[in-house]
Amino acid sequence: MAINVKLEVFDGPLDLLLHLIEKNKVDIFDIPIVIITDQYLDYVSQMQERNMDVMSEFLVMAATLLRIKSKMLLPKDENEDEEEEEDPRQELVERLLEYKLYKYASFELKDRQVDAGKVFYKDATIPDEVKNYDEGVDYDELLSDVTLAKLQEIFDMVMQKQVDKIDPIRSKFGEIEKEDINIEDQMIHVEEYAMLHGRFSFRQLLEEKKGKSYLIVTFMSVLELMKTGILKIVQDSLFGEIEIEYNNKNKNDLKKSASAQA
Repeated sequence: MAINVKLEVFDGPLDLLLHLIEKNKVDIFDIPIVIITDQYLDYVSQMQERNMDVMSEFLVMAATLLRIKSKMLLPKDENEDEEEEEDPRQELVERLLEYKLYKYASFELKDRQVDAGKVFYKDATIPDEVKNYDEGVDYDELLSDVTLAKLQEIFDMVMQKQVDKIDPIRSKFGEIEKEDINIEDQMIHVEEYAMLHGRFSFRQLLEEKKGKSYLIVTFMSVLELMKTGILKIVQDSLFGEIEIEYNNKNKNDLKKSASAQA
């Protein structure tokens, strides 16, 4: 006499694998692939499913398990480092963990749906005369304690907030005027100043005008004139004042050299 065996219905091959792992109480990160594969194939052989789309999913997983099983049974290469060898079960474990996450999340959502179905809400029974009631504003009562002094205080408070919004530093900025100065003209000016004074400090040179652009262009002009030898730097003592000196001799040598080349 044949014994009828009723097989459990699973939502897919991953659902079946997860059931087998939980049934055998094994670690999902260390699946005994031989045991699980044999049990999986045994279940698939007993399936009465006629839908080829469903069966194909289970058969693909069966082929995957057999491939992993064969890799696990092959002898390890002695030359290959054990740490670098990839576990053939790793991809399957990742898929199982992802499926388990969504499966238990669906259980939680289903429980919430069932609990929500047990909740009943009372329909609104507010009378129309209460719902449509609009309480009027009594302006006399609202302004009963308002005096000119109170209004002045409120006005002063509003004006003070406007003052506080003003940046105390940026609000004092005026218009930025462009300084028309270029290095060629400034070199001529510095050279004339040097011819007139002979020896002077950089601070003296800047006493005429102030401004960041003027300072930078003047400094670059001094460097250019030093490069040509028209000016030279002198320091009489350690940590003493650094002074600029006009080199008249080098100026004459440059003129003679230019005349010879002409």
